[in-house]
Formats: sequence, structure tokens, C-alpha cells
Amino acid sequence: MPNIIVIHGPNLHLLGKREPEVYGKLTLDDINARLEALARELGAQLRIEQRNGEGEIVTLIGETMDWADAVVINPAAYTHTSVAIRDAIAATGLPAIEVHLSNIHKREEFRHKSLIAGVAVGQIAGFGCESYLLGLRAACSIYTNSSRS
Repeated sequence: MPNIIVIHGPNLHLLGKREPEVYGKLTLDDINARLEALARELGAQLRIEQRNGEGEIVTLIGETMDWADAVVINPAAYTHTSVAIRDAIAATGLPAIEVHLSNIHKREEFRHKSLIAGVAVGQIAGFGCESYLLGLRAACSIYTNSSRS
């Protein structure tokens, strides 16, 4: 049974109220409930956290290194600015899946560059809540395939 940490970055606690035309009408609780249901179906153990501060996210990544088998992360605005989060992911050696509700490549130019992508196994963007669910499926698949090796 894989242990997966899901990390929601800054401002994601405002989902459902914040720019619903961009991020949809689901709340963070709605997304978390769907993640938990899928985790049960896939036989995964989840830890779900939301943090607004860059340092808090870095600390969280480091603290879960001995527990987690993979990371599903929506770094939100830190996607484009945080070398610290990138380095924390790289330091753990854990497979990371970067997810985004919106398609960052169709938005403002500054959102097109991800500092996280270079240390992530892959990036899923533009599918709303489904981005998270696909990310969780990918994390479980990576764990299953690596445990068979």
C-alpha cells in the first residue's frame, strides 16, 4: 500500500470562491474528498496538507520523506518562483507529480515556466479536480511498478 502525500500550495484553501472561471467551483474539501475516495479504491494511504508559506511547504516535504512513497503537489504560484521547493523535492528522492487545476501553459506568460517540472516525474495541468486524481493514479502506478522491480 503506497503512502502518498498531497500538498496544496498557497491560496488553494480559497477554491470555490477564488476565480471560479479559472479554478472551478469545487472547494478544497470537495477535492480532498474525491482524493480520499480514490485512494481507498486504489489501496493508498493519503496525507493531505495545504500550506500558504514557501518555508512551510519545504519543511513539510522534508518531514514526510521517511513516510511517503510519492508526492502529488500543486505548488500554485510557487511553481514559477520557488527554487527552495524544487530543491526540497529533489533532496527527498521521492517521485513527485506536479498538478495544476488550470492549464498553466494557456495562461499569462509568467505562468508558463515551472521550476518544479525539472524534478517531477511528470506534470498534469488543465483538468480541474481531475488533475489531482490523475496525479494520484500516477503516484500509485509508479509505486506499484517500482515495488515489482
